[in-house]
Amino acid sequence: MRTIVDLPEEQIEALAELCARERISRAEAIRRAVDAMLEERAAKRAARKAALERTFGTWAKYGIDTDTYLAEIRSEWDR
Repeated sequence: MRTIVDLPEEQIEALAELCARERISRAEAIRRAVDAMLEERAAKRAARKAALERTFGTWAKYGIDTDTYLAEIRSEWDR
């Protein structure tokens, strides 16, 4: 699919240099950039999910009802 992308002059110049060095088209460079951004986002999501899975149920070993605990500490806050 074709799309129109507006880039500032500095990015166009840098992109042209990159394309010349890599011997690729501007479209290929942009496709690679989009792929890299999407892969980075997927990796960050996977890392967040893994962190949540590692920490899920952490309070269970303390035998504390978290709702009660949170209500108690929140009652100490100044309003």
